[in-house]
This record gives sequence, structure tokens and C-alpha cells, in this order.
Amino acid sequence: MFIPLYDTNRLRHIRLQYVTIGLIVANALVYCATALGGENFTNAAVLGLGFIPSVVHNTAELDPRFIVIPESLSYLTYSFLHADIFHLGGNMLFLWVFGDNVEDALGHIRYLIFYLLCAVAGAAFQGLVAWDSQVPLIGASGAIAGVVVAYLILYPRVKVWVLAFARIPLRIPAFIPLVLWVLFQIVMFAAGGEDQISWACHIGGIIAGAVLVLVLRSRGVPLFAGADEDIPAAAPEPPPLAARPATPEPSAATTRWGRGNPSGPN
Repeated sequence: MFIPLYDTNRLRHIRLQYVTIGLIVANALVYCATALGGENFTNAAVLGLGFIPSVVHNTAELDPRFIVIPESLSYLTYSFLHADIFHLGGNMLFLWVFGDNVEDALGHIRYLIFYLLCAVAGAAFQGLVAWDSQVPLIGASGAIAGVVVAYLILYPRVKVWVLAFARIPLRIPAFIPLVLWVLFQIVMFAAGGEDQISWACHIGGIIAGAVLVLVLRSRGVPLFAGADEDIPAAAPEPPPLAARPATPEPSAATTRWGRGNPSGPN
């Protein structure tokens, strides 16, 4: 539908979005590690670290060869695995464009908590919808969905550059593409869209993001903010008036020409 490129939304409360950068680096490193390990290693990582509802809910057992973590940790670990470079690139692009300002609004620690809880919520909703599924869930889409809806709630009127239909560059208010994106996820989930995409995971992330951003945002951060240029600048203070020199009191001793000191220089 659209590809986000850039937003005109400066950071106001933090100097650097190092949690967002760290998450992107972590996802990229995990992808490189699994991809370089070959197909067998990738499959083992997906089975061992991906979220498998039937395994988590104890309706199926995982081959002991692939058990590397407690099952409950897969609510988080699945979100750092990606199927291919396009899957990774799409998620990380959304995180790069929208994550920095959400981090700015929440603060570093609360933003990390927010991100991880959105990932957990995405897996939990997928597990609720497909309780007995044996298909591993992987990808950061649940967490990214939470970031997207948080940005929508915080900065709907900020201008963003997007590629509409992957080819038409547009600079439009954020609420236009983001509302369309959220509605698309809901429609595809209700219609039972493509089997290769977990629409339920996206919905779980959206719900969590909408709730958590209201709870975790920093004090004083408004909702539904506009772009920087929409925020009126404070009126400049008028310059101080020049002090008027005091009128000297006439001296008791004056010349007939009105000069105060007859012995001074002319």
C-alpha cells in the first residue's frame, strides 16, 4: 500500500534514539547469523526460537533436538527472527521512520518495555486465534504494529514522505497512510487473508500499542500533536527600552552662560 521514507518530526526529549537503533542492529545481527548458518541452521532456529502456539499451549511437543529455550521465552524470541531480507527490511524501515519519535515520547526504558510488550501481545493474540497451530510465528511485525499505532496517536498531523503503491512519492499527514494501514490489517484479519502473514499478530500489536502508549508516555507529552511548523513559536520579548539620561540638577554655581563648572574645559 505504501512505503514510509521519512518524517519531519524532530526529537524533543532525547538526543539519540539508541534503543531503536539497538533493536534494528539486534534484528539485523540475528538475521545474518541465521542466514549465514545455512538452511538447516535457519530451520532449527525457527523451530527452537519461533512462537509455536501448539507447543506453548502443550497440545503438541517439539522435537527435543530443537528445544533451546523455555517455551515461554518464545513470546519474545520469535520477534527477532525473519524469513528473508525483504521481511527484515520492511519491518526495520517502519521501525526506523516511526520508532525514534515514539522512543522520544516514552523515554528509552519505557520504550523498550513498550516494544517488547507489543511483541508479546502479538504472539499472544496469534496463539489465542490459532490455539493448536503448529506453524512457527516469526518476525517483528507485532512489535512494529504497536509502534505504528503509537505514532498515529501521538503525531497524526506530522508530515511524512511515503511511496504510494511503491512508486509515487507523497508528503502527507501521517494519519492518512497510518489509518489506512491499520484498517488494512483489520480487514485482512477479518477476511482471513494470506496464510503466510499473521494478521492476528498485527492486531495484537495494534491493541497493545494503543493502550500502552497512553500509560507509558512521558509526563507532558501531548496526544494528537502536529508538525513542528504547526506549533506556534513563543512571541519574542520586546527589547528593553534605552534608559533616558537623567536630567542633571542645576548646580548652585553657574556661569552666566548656564555652564555648571566655570573652571572646566571649554
